[in-house]
Amino acid sequence: MTADLFGEAEPVRNEPRVLSVSELTRTVRSTLEQGIGVVWVEGEISNYRRQPSGHQYFTLKDAQSQVSCVWFARPGLRLKQVGLADGMQVQLRGALTVYEARGQYQLNIQLVQAGGAGLLQAKFEALKRKLEAEGLFDAERKRPLPKFPAVIGIVTSPTGAALRDILNILARRAPWVRVVVYPVRVQGAGAAEEVAAAVTEFNRLAQVGAVPVEIILVSRGGGSIEDLWAFNEEVVARAVAVSALPVVSAVGHEIDFTIADFVADLRAPTPSAAAELLVPDGATLLQRLARIQGQLHRTVDAVLSGQRQRLDFLTRHALFREPGKRTREAAQRIDLAAEALRRSLHRQVDQAGQQLGRLAALVRQHRPDQLLALRRTQFEGLRGQLAQRLRQRLSERRAHFERLRLGVNLLSPEAMLARGYSVTMTASGKIIGSVHEVAPGTTIVTRLRDGSVQSVVE
Repeated sequence: MTADLFGEAEPVRNEPRVLSVSELTRTVRSTLEQGIGVVWVEGEISNYRRQPSGHQYFTLKDAQSQVSCVWFARPGLRLKQVGLADGMQVQLRGALTVYEARGQYQLNIQLVQAGGAGLLQAKFEALKRKLEAEGLFDAERKRPLPKFPAVIGIVTSPTGAALRDILNILARRAPWVRVVVYPVRVQGAGAAEEVAAAVTEFNRLAQVGAVPVEIILVSRGGGSIEDLWAFNEEVVARAVAVSALPVVSAVGHEIDFTIADFVADLRAPTPSAAAELLVPDGATLLQRLARIQGQLHRTVDAVLSGQRQRLDFLTRHALFREPGKRTREAAQRIDLAAEALRRSLHRQVDQAGQQLGRLAALVRQHRPDQLLALRRTQFEGLRGQLAQRLRQRLSERRAHFERLRLGVNLLSPEAMLARGYSVTMTASGKIIGSVHEVAPGTTIVTRLRDGSVQSVVE
């Protein structure tokens, strides 16, 4: 018997057993493993992660529920189709168990086979092919980012961890940069339209000069393919593609890829990485400026030292010790040189005048006009003599030629025939010079002055 606060007795009863959390979890695990065990389940992969160890983690879901899955990398586990990815519709066999550290039930995968492409993944691939065919992913249209942006526009959720990480990194690396946040929803219905409108509005504000944004960062933290789907919508891709301002996309984790990543001018693996890519490290810049400043100081000091040495040398020179004396000596040397120059000029002028007088006398002595008339008269006389000698020689040559012609005529056969002589030839025209050259019966031709006679030798 026991007494309550009022001293009344109550009957003795058995106390319930109180379990620890670990004992409860192990009990649930044993119940699941023994009561359900190995099952086949079909669903869509989401939030897929592959660790360096080779273990793969993901969520298998349908329209109403989801279950955590782990596929440990060890012999005996195999994949019938090509690797896993978010959005894949698969059928898998696994043992139902409990991850005791979190008290979360999960499937330890033994076999995975494709069960369909998955609706979201199929939509993703279709839009990707469409925009790629239009050239929205071409490297040629990607624009370089400004190296030292002064104003950055950020399109993201105002309450997300991604924004805090971005602002912390920008404040640490480049505290001079001004940040303008355009708050939007980054998942759920209407999120894509808000993101697209924010990109368009930043361009409009920059164009009118209201907010001088130089670059736009579109960002959100990690999540499943459903969580990131707003950045796979065509309206966001079109807004990024037509943006006059460069756009950086930093959506999800390094393994996550969205349509916005392919269209943007630069894709950052994470929001934090985007912040580091957008601005230079201020500390590094200060160190570089310090090095440049030191180099300038050393250069200026070296130049000044050299000029001081030159100045010291010049001040020690005699010219600086006795400037008046040096100036007077120089003036005297100039006067002496001027006097010598004047004397030289006078002497040269006198010599030139004397030379000119001698040349004039020589000209007067020879009188070119008289000499030219004399030479012209002599030339005319010589030309007459030459013409007379040519005529005389020509007459002599004609007389000599005539004598030769007469001699030739006297000796020619025609002249001999004219004086009564004759020439006897054979029928072939050969001149007969002896009686022994013909025989009886030979036909001969005798040529006379006025013709020829043909006869036969007897």
